[in-house]
Amino acid sequence: MRGSLVVPTLNEAASVGHVLDSFRAAADQANTSLFPRDPVEWEMIVVDGASTDGTAEIARKAGARVVTELRKGYGRAYLTGFAEATGDVIATLDGDATYPVEDVPRFVQMLLQENLDFITCNRLAYLDRRAMTTEHRIGNWVLNWFLSIGYAAYLKGAPGGTIADSQSGMWVFRRTVLDKVALTQEGMAFSEELKIEVLAHGLRMREVPIRYAERWGAPKLSSWRDGRKNLFFLIRKRLDMAREKQVRHTLNLGRHSEPAPR
Repeated sequence: MRGSLVVPTLNEAASVGHVLDSFRAAADQANTSLFPRDPVEWEMIVVDGASTDGTAEIARKAGARVVTELRKGYGRAYLTGFAEATGDVIATLDGDATYPVEDVPRFVQMLLQENLDFITCNRLAYLDRRAMTTEHRIGNWVLNWFLSIGYAAYLKGAPGGTIADSQSGMWVFRRTVLDKVALTQEGMAFSEELKIEVLAHGLRMREVPIRYAERWGAPKLSSWRDGRKNLFFLIRKRLDMAREKQVRHTLNLGRHSEPAPR
């Protein structure tokens, strides 16, 4: 089996080498302990936004294939990375050492053993308070609250009927998921769009708690600006889904009302 680790970066020289080295060590160990009969052949893909601090060079030295993406956006980086990935299973996380990269092999095992399509991680379960500003925590609460209300009908398909962390960027999923979902967002809203699409298409998903650590280096997220954009996206997406549902309902009524051919 092949696996692809996709990591978006922008000036992460302080941490990207640590992230990739930690992943490679965990993957090698897992191939002898978790997957002895069918080791996972991993590729590491770093989608770099033209970093100026040597991130790309460090990533290459750590064994990653670096793809330069000059177009801006968190979602744009992932869309580019997914197009480059060749794995049967895809795992994602940031290059700033906030996510527990050593847990990826365990989540791949969970994906396979539980016959899941998609695993997303909950950063808020064991959150190190230094890892997230107060504004960021408030923004996450607002977005999660709106998701739980606005998308309640779709969340019935999630274990426990909810997603505790709609903004998490650590996922492990089968490549086939990409053939079933429609991904359009090139900014931070990509994260919530992916989860909503997974739920809307009835795919088998699970949310797992993780320990989210303080990032290495200066933060790049603007809590209020990005939070507003994400909230507006959630509202637009929900209205679009309601309109699409109404159109399908109207078309179905029209077909049922047509006279039977003689």
